[in-house]
Amino acid sequence: MNKLNRILVGLLALQLVVAAVVLWPRPAASGESTSLLPGVEADQIVGLTITDAQNRTITLARVDGNWVLPEAGGYPAEEEAVTTLVDKIAGLRADRLVTQTAASHRRLEVAADEFQRRIDVELADGTSHRLYVGSSPSWRAAHIRADGQDEVYLTSDLTAQDAGAEATAWVDPTYLSIERDQVVRLSIENAQGSLDLVKEGEAWTLEGLPSGETLDETKVNGLLSRVTSVSMRGPLGKDDPVAYGLDDPLAVVTIYLDDGSSQVLRVGNQDPEDNSYVVLASGSDYYVRVSEYTVQSFVEYGLQDLLVTPPTQAPEEGPAPAPESSPEAP
Repeated sequence: MNKLNRILVGLLALQLVVAAVVLWPRPAASGESTSLLPGVEADQIVGLTITDAQNRTITLARVDGNWVLPEAGGYPAEEEAVTTLVDKIAGLRADRLVTQTAASHRRLEVAADEFQRRIDVELADGTSHRLYVGSSPSWRAAHIRADGQDEVYLTSDLTAQDAGAEATAWVDPTYLSIERDQVVRLSIENAQGSLDLVKEGEAWTLEGLPSGETLDETKVNGLLSRVTSVSMRGPLGKDDPVAYGLDDPLAVVTIYLDDGSSQVLRVGNQDPEDNSYVVLASGSDYYVRVSEYTVQSFVEYGLQDLLVTPPTQAPEEGPAPAPESSPEAP
């Protein structure tokens, strides 16, 4: 190794040492553990707005003691999930200092315009705080920074995965759940007409089944599986059924149960961006968005779609052509 290479290696080693000294988490200067968000107590937090790196945003609010999604008509959130996040935020400590320089914010993803999560915390007295959750240098650890401060800390109490920015992170995704064995009849109305499936014993029949045709049991079972377990992508609210197309639905599915009751599922507009559909169940006050796979068959199926397709017959082979005769030699 020549002299120049030795100098370069030495400089590189020095840079690594400096970086380790600067970025290695260390206790706060006072030696005492202090709150990252002074004055923020869990029972005083009444609102959270979470924004992720893709600029998706979800707002959670405490209303009459319960956590809800105010932008979805007050749809109820999972209390335990929100409470866990609130406790994590209120319990954050400023005791593992990583850096005190603003120049490091973007690299650690805790900058105002470069972050994994931005969490706005609203308190009951009307004050608010902003928290940035950044990159994870190791499992279950993340860089965090309070807005207005240059100091960045490392915490094992909160990561970006703890603060989802989509509704499904905070609500029960099950929108409709029915015991399949309880279903005795299934009626579908759509642009193709009406279909009426009836259970007889353990088998399903189709009213008006043309003579000589056979019902496709695989497709019927698929319909039953989808209609008895409907998961949502997220709640939309309670208002404006016209905007969602539910005043003139694309499909109306009526599920009759063995106890004499019934459930009705109405399918509204399809979103051209993600192909999801708006759905309203008779047992719910809330419109929700569900995947295309869940309800597309109810929108598109007609009679022919529920029949067994006869196998394609290969064309009959005719007699082999006679070999061509060779021309006679002169």
